[in-house]
Amino acid sequence: MRHLMSPLDFSTEELETLMDLADDMKDHPEKYSESCHGKKLATCFYEPSTRTRLSFEAAMMNLGGNVLGFSSADSSSAAKGESVSDTIRVISSYADICAMRHPKEGAPLVASTHSTIPVINAGDGGHQHPTQTLTDLYTIRSLQGSIGNLTIGLCGDLKFGRTVHSLINALVRYENIKFVLISPEELRVPEYIREDVLDKNNIPYVEVERLEEAMPKLDILYMTRVQRERFFNEEDYLRMKDFYILNSEKMELAKENMMVLHPLPRVNEISVEVDNDPRAAYFKQAQYGVYIRMALIYTLLEVGTC
Repeated sequence: MRHLMSPLDFSTEELETLMDLADDMKDHPEKYSESCHGKKLATCFYEPSTRTRLSFEAAMMNLGGNVLGFSSADSSSAAKGESVSDTIRVISSYADICAMRHPKEGAPLVASTHSTIPVINAGDGGHQHPTQTLTDLYTIRSLQGSIGNLTIGLCGDLKFGRTVHSLINALVRYENIKFVLISPEELRVPEYIREDVLDKNNIPYVEVERLEEAMPKLDILYMTRVQRERFFNEEDYLRMKDFYILNSEKMELAKENMMVLHPLPRVNEISVEVDNDPRAAYFKQAQYGVYIRMALIYTLLEVGTC
């Protein structure tokens, strides 16, 4: 039995196999439509979610399986004080695989140590979001042809953004990756990411505050929202929330083949006028998330070829 807690739980070779499977599922959905018949996915979401939860549910349904679960802590026994370890012990007797999102870092890892079914980390606090990272990697490979030889701009909340932390960890394993880290001083990438991931792996990166300065250099711009739920006070959030707004004027500074990604939801950080730009790939990215989660569920359940 295998869990997914971090994008590093899969080697780059295993990720290529997973993405090849996602490609086949995208191109030939009928081959996999009954792969998980009789199997159940539990979605245990202690935090609100639209794309992640619904894409997991869509993925399981596309594979012919069923879904059960809860969409907030208030609608689960966590509201009564039940521990994550007790919850997963119970869920293990109801379902065949579990996707868990939790506001506390490490909660899905704790669950995995008490589980008798595969557990997928669907986001834990500001720590990791591995299936979003799989989605990001799959989107990059699908639209750029490969992963590597890219200059990637990460913009916005780089301090609390778990999608950013996961993506950096995953991308440093590929050849000739460079980062431009675009954020205000208060929302810079945490020191442990800079020292233990970027510096340790000799990955070239620069930190800048102005988005306009970075745009011409980028192959990929990964926008993120400033997350209200991660701030300790409203005043700091309000001061930071509109620090970056990507609009058509800024897009004119970018390469013709640059790709804009965003894990969504967006608030104000990407103007709707950018949606019609052919380089805007964030809604396509959300669709690719279903295919890669299908491949992940299929792989972790070891259901075999249909």
